[in-house]
Amino acid sequence: MIVTPLDSAKLDSKEQYVFYHKMMDFALKELLVAVQRNQLLNQQEILLFKQYSDLLLYSIEAMRIKYMYDEEENMRVDLTDSGFPNYLEFRYLFNDLELRESYLQKLTNVETLKDEFLDTLLRKKEAIPKRKLFQAASIVYYTSAKKEYIFNRFVQGKILDAPENAPAKYLVSWSFYDVSHNRPFICYMYFDYEGSNIEKVREDLYITLKNVANREMAFDTMAYSIDKRLAKVFPKLIKRVDLGPIHNVFAKDENLVTHAILQGIASKTIPLNSYAISFKIDELKSQSEFKEGGFFSKQTYQKWGAIYRKRYVFAPHRIIQLLYNKTPEIMNKLEKAPIQISELSIDK
Repeated sequence: MIVTPLDSAKLDSKEQYVFYHKMMDFALKELLVAVQRNQLLNQQEILLFKQYSDLLLYSIEAMRIKYMYDEEENMRVDLTDSGFPNYLEFRYLFNDLELRESYLQKLTNVETLKDEFLDTLLRKKEAIPKRKLFQAASIVYYTSAKKEYIFNRFVQGKILDAPENAPAKYLVSWSFYDVSHNRPFICYMYFDYEGSNIEKVREDLYITLKNVANREMAFDTMAYSIDKRLAKVFPKLIKRVDLGPIHNVFAKDENLVTHAILQGIASKTIPLNSYAISFKIDELKSQSEFKEGGFFSKQTYQKWGAIYRKRYVFAPHRIIQLLYNKTPEIMNKLEKAPIQISELSIDK
C-alpha cells in the first residue's frame, strides 16, 4: 500500500516541533551508539551508517526550522509503520532549496528585520508577531540549509576497498527512503570485479543500484537484478538495514510494539516521551557461481543462499519490561535480547 499525506499526523505547534525533533535526534544517536557497542555492523559499515544518519538528522532539523512559526503549513509525521517524517517532506525540502535564490530575494532584508525586532522589544515592549518570527525562521532556513545535505529518495555512497577479512575486495553502500513504508534503509554490497580498473564500472554500478535497488522489495530479487545487469561485478554479500519503525507517541499503526507503548502512555504507566526502535538486518550471501548463456555470451551469476533475517529492538529499561509483558511473542523471536538504550528526558 502506498502511504499518502492523509496517513500522516500534523505537527501544529512550536512545542510539538521541539519535542519531535529532540526525540528523533536522541533516538537516532542512541541507535548509532548501541549498534556500534553491540557490534551489529563492522567498523566501516558503522561509519557509513553514521553518514546516512547525519543526512537524516540534518533534514529533520531543516524541517523544524522551516515550519517552526509557519501558521499556514504544517510538517507531517507518518502515522503508519514508521515514526519518521512523511516522504513528501523530504521532497519539499529539496524543491525549496532548488529555488533558494528566488526565495531569498523575496524575503525581508536581515538588517531591516533586526531593527523591527529591536523596536518591538525595546521601545514598544511587545512580543514579536508570529509572522515576523516566521520571516526570521525562513531567512535562517534558506541561508543555512544545503541541498546536498538533504536525505533524498536515493543516496549513493562511494565504492571503497573492503576491510580486511571481508568476503570480497570492494564495498559499496547506498540508502533510500522507501515511499511505501516511509522509512530509511541502508544497504551494503561486498563484491569482486573482473578487471584492473574499478573506475570503468563505477557509473554502470551506480545507475544499476539507483534503478533496481531503490526501494524495499524481495531481497533475493534485488540481488539477482544487480547481478544480472553487471556482467563484470560479482556480488558476494549484500546487507540491507531497516531503520525503524521508531515507536513513539506520534505513531498510530497496528504494530504490536507501537500499540503496547501507546497503551502504556494512555494508561499513564509510562511517560509521554517513551519510545522504542525496531531495527532489522537482512543478509544474503553467495554460495557459489554458475555460468549461463550462449557460447559467445556466457555470464557468471551468483547462486544465493537463504536470506538471513536478524531482528532487534532497542528501548529504555522500563519499556523493555513493558514489551516483555505485553508482546512476549515478539521479544522471544529477536536475534538477541532487547538492547537497552537511554531514556529521553524532556525539560519541564
